[in-house]
Amino acid sequence: MTEFHYSVDGDGVATITWDVPGKSMNVMSFEGLKELGAHIDSALGDDAVKGVIITSGKADFAGGMDLNVLADLASAGGDNPAQAIFDGIMDTHHLFRRIERAGMDPKTLKGGKPIVAALPGTAMGIGLELPLACHYIIAADNPKARIGLPEIMVGLFPGGGGTIRLAFKLGAMAAAPFLLEGKAQEPKKMKAAGVIDEVVAPGELLARAKEWVLNAKDGDLVKPWDAKGFKVPGGAPYHPSGYMTFVGASAMVNANTWGVYPAAKALLSAVYEGLQVPFDTALKIEARYFTNVLLDPRSGAMVRSLFVNKQALEKGANRPDVPDEKVKKVGVLGAGMMGAGIAYVSANAGIEVVLIDASQEAAEKGKSYSTGILDKGIKRGKVSEAKKEEVLGRILPTTDYARLEGCDLIIEAVFEDTGVKAEVTQKAEAVIPESAIFASNTSTLPITELAKASKRQEQFIGIHFFSPVDKMLLVEIIKGAQTGERAVAKALDYVRQIRKTPIVVNDARFFYANRCIIPYINEGMRLVREGVTPALVDNAARLLGFPVGPLQLVDETSLDLGAKIAKATKAGMGDAYPDDEVDEVVFWMVEQGRLGRKANAGFFDYDEKGKRQGYWQGLAEQFPRRNEQPDVEEVKNRLILPQVLEAVRALEEGVLEDIREGDVGAILGWGFAPWSGGPFGWVDIKGAAAVVALCDDFEARFGARYKAPKLLRDMAAKGESFYGKPGQRAA
Repeated sequence: MTEFHYSVDGDGVATITWDVPGKSMNVMSFEGLKELGAHIDSALGDDAVKGVIITSGKADFAGGMDLNVLADLASAGGDNPAQAIFDGIMDTHHLFRRIERAGMDPKTLKGGKPIVAALPGTAMGIGLELPLACHYIIAADNPKARIGLPEIMVGLFPGGGGTIRLAFKLGAMAAAPFLLEGKAQEPKKMKAAGVIDEVVAPGELLARAKEWVLNAKDGDLVKPWDAKGFKVPGGAPYHPSGYMTFVGASAMVNANTWGVYPAAKALLSAVYEGLQVPFDTALKIEARYFTNVLLDPRSGAMVRSLFVNKQALEKGANRPDVPDEKVKKVGVLGAGMMGAGIAYVSANAGIEVVLIDASQEAAEKGKSYSTGILDKGIKRGKVSEAKKEEVLGRILPTTDYARLEGCDLIIEAVFEDTGVKAEVTQKAEAVIPESAIFASNTSTLPITELAKASKRQEQFIGIHFFSPVDKMLLVEIIKGAQTGERAVAKALDYVRQIRKTPIVVNDARFFYANRCIIPYINEGMRLVREGVTPALVDNAARLLGFPVGPLQLVDETSLDLGAKIAKATKAGMGDAYPDDEVDEVVFWMVEQGRLGRKANAGFFDYDEKGKRQGYWQGLAEQFPRRNEQPDVEEVKNRLILPQVLEAVRALEEGVLEDIREGDVGAILGWGFAPWSGGPFGWVDIKGAAAVVALCDDFEARFGARYKAPKLLRDMAAKGESFYGKPGQRAA
């Protein structure tokens, strides 16, 4: 398979065109790197070639490295995967250094051939690392294009020289947003930041690249770090200003990662050490840290869930084999916060929306939610007035159910009441086409029961959005007992259209996400009731990598909602209800008027602007603090284990059908410890036998909620893991 094509024109300018067959966007493989290296050698060894343009045959330049290839590289290493990875990375460094030096005399730094990168569109990851090794970077003026190094977002850091080159080029301070935050921006902003050199009209890209090649001088080819007297912009680590940069960066990394994400710390170490040595030595340092991170099970788990599995689900890994079900017109019933959010993401994706509520005023208010989001986008320069009008023009606010005629998907987002939902279902079905799919955006009510109000239960499905809809990436699709394959396909195609990540689960109490997050919240309140310091509870969660602790999360979602859910759950479960101890805390807080942030009073005190001021002291009076507080590791395990066990039970009971959906859904849905790759990834990192031993200990000490599911106990006995490891069998 040819990934790079080589040609030389009559003026002696060679063009290397990256065009991976069968892919909508180029991704780099080691075979591709070998091809690129052979073409570079051909150009440098041919006296007739005056210089080289590296560009893409696609609308974009590249999406990055094929991370599956890196995993294969480790497997191929046998007993010494670290050496295999390090050697593979160093081969890349050697190639990029050949591009960078371009045949110039190592002493005089003269005689090299100019090499320019011409980027027609998006260039991410190694798609930017390769251009950074070129002598000049020209990008087409494409506002939709994004250029950046996003590896930190999936548990890695730029390991193809991007970390060192950007730090040497910009200095540690200026490079930090692109390296530590994975910030990707449009070409003009990247030129302003000094990352690329020039932006031209799309039609002029290759002509301008050729012009630069033919006019480049020896001095244009020498990288600053290869020239005599080079000084790091902003100061080296031992320089006073550089020292302060790294003190601040270290504090920032620890504040943001809480020590549980290895890539950010490794990146900072590579930059700190690399800026104190010659450039080629710095590349070796980067390669060693990258190898270490790649072999860390935490990074591997993040890559698997946030890149490989997430992409697979978004591409329809579990989609039924039925014809295309792309949505053309959606009806949204209920213009409250959830309905308004659904209307916005649908219209923003190009779908016509009919937004219905009981009054025209409420429907118009629901549409104004989209206006607010778009106005914020205009202020930030991300949305044009034309785009705003286009999106708003797709939303029709009304009270008239007859306007639903022609809708091929209905999403009901009214009050969480079975009777109310049944009423709007029947009103809508009296108007919509026979072929339309009806979906309920419920977070707690069983889809199978709600479907009984429908004349076409096989076309009834749950589409559970998370709040706020425009920001949350996950959508949970719930199959009722009678839900057919076309309804599932329709829901999946719709979620793909609105650019979110779907998981498909079977109907059960609280479905999957809420089923797992409730035990997390409940255990936090149990700990408070037992006299554990609230700060220890929330900070233990942060040390696990959760974005917020359980007590803060309760305040954000409101305690009266928790009380309502508790009452409904107890009514449904009867004597089997396990959470009376939790209710003691919840109901007492509600009696005190401590409903959470919305009431400016909850587990936290708040000022008049709603800013947290610290934990409410009344908690200690009602639930006196223990003189001897538990070990932080015990608190961490008590918070994470109930979620993991609930996920395993969901798989065991058939609510989940795919562990990939369980892991991706956990991370995107409620922020489950991303470093672990999700609850099933966490079990694999810890080992099933170790998790079962922890369950047995906690069950004896804290109760039956920690009882190990049979599936987990069987895995431990057989030496299995969920995803499989060398010498093990996947469950």
